[in-house]
Amino acid sequence: MASSCTPIALAEAAAQPDQAAAYKTILSNIKSLSTPGTAAADLTAISDAILTASLGVVATRSVLADLITALKALGNHHDMWIEVGTHTVSTISSNSSLSSSLLEQCAALRDLVATAHEANEEFLDAAKTLAEIPLDSSQRRVGDAEKVGIWIRIVRNYLEVDDSTSAETYLNKLKNVMHTIDDRDLQLHFKLSAARIQDSKRQFLAAAQSYHDISFSPAIAEEERLHTLSMAIKCAILAPAGPPRSRVLGRLYKDERSAGLDEFGILEKMFLDRLLAPAEVDKFAQGLAPHQLATTSDGSTVLAKAMVEHNLLGVSRLYKNIGFDALGMWLGLSGDKAEDTTAKMIEQGRLSGSIDQIERIIWFEGGDASGEKGSGRVEVLAGKEMRRWDSNVQALAEDVERLADSLQTEFPAFVADHHNRV
Repeated sequence: MASSCTPIALAEAAAQPDQAAAYKTILSNIKSLSTPGTAAADLTAISDAILTASLGVVATRSVLADLITALKALGNHHDMWIEVGTHTVSTISSNSSLSSSLLEQCAALRDLVATAHEANEEFLDAAKTLAEIPLDSSQRRVGDAEKVGIWIRIVRNYLEVDDSTSAETYLNKLKNVMHTIDDRDLQLHFKLSAARIQDSKRQFLAAAQSYHDISFSPAIAEEERLHTLSMAIKCAILAPAGPPRSRVLGRLYKDERSAGLDEFGILEKMFLDRLLAPAEVDKFAQGLAPHQLATTSDGSTVLAKAMVEHNLLGVSRLYKNIGFDALGMWLGLSGDKAEDTTAKMIEQGRLSGSIDQIERIIWFEGGDASGEKGSGRVEVLAGKEMRRWDSNVQALAEDVERLADSLQTEFPAFVADHHNRV
């Protein structure tokens, strides 16, 4: 509810020959006219009065600028910013003659509303509000730096609510203009946003490399650089086991700063291909984000899958050969699941070895795989080719059985004669 002073002041302003100046005076004295409890209603009433008065475009723009200044002058009352700003933008947008003339003022109000949403941790509302700011209108010229600043805010707000798909849409827009931006802070936020999207999409190897590069930036404080290095280590540990990950782990392990981080113990064991105990994995899991603990399509978590593959590499360093069931005990899997995991890693070139399905034994060839698909195969078919071989054998057996059934049906005497001879 508006204060009793505001309607009187607005009525007096409407009777003045220079209404714009009168409204400016009211806005400059808003602290004396309003109380904290009535400020939102007072400013909403003033906004309505300004937009319904015939002030002319130039005067209306000037008075709205004073309205925004008055909102900020009342302090960080974010709910008030949202209420008054949203109402004013809505009123302007509903009037076609005003909306095309007050693009700058609407953009400033939306920016203020988005700032309030961010302060209230209403990140999705903030992103949607910023997205409504016109950046490509022929009636409003916007420089690349301003576009980048708004798009980066949108990306960061979407990432706060784990909407990496929407965030990536705006990141793709940024890629087209970032080469024109010299601002070091904007460049840093762009790189960090790209790393966070890679992380959210479980592109952990790329994310680890991006985070590590950012951790050397002098544009951020030492504490933030160490936090980014920590994120790089987490992503590298979660990446699929194999030569590419080993190279990234080596780079992180040799970074002198890593030794002071909580993740260094598990980083060292992974780099040296040592087996990890469940207690170590559980401790590491406590520092992961929810998306890094999400369940994958096969029912396991990202972390569990990464640990199984790492321990499989560790076992390959200890044994020349091992049975399916024995390997399953090391990995916490069934024998068949251990075989399937091994076959996939061999097929993808992340492990060198071969599989004897008859004897149910896996042979490790030692050394590092090349990382190229199919390069881990040694003598015995693995992975998809092995399953294709099984399928062909089964199909041949079924064909023989159908042929025998056909002979039994069409030539029963012939079959009986030859069966008796056998």
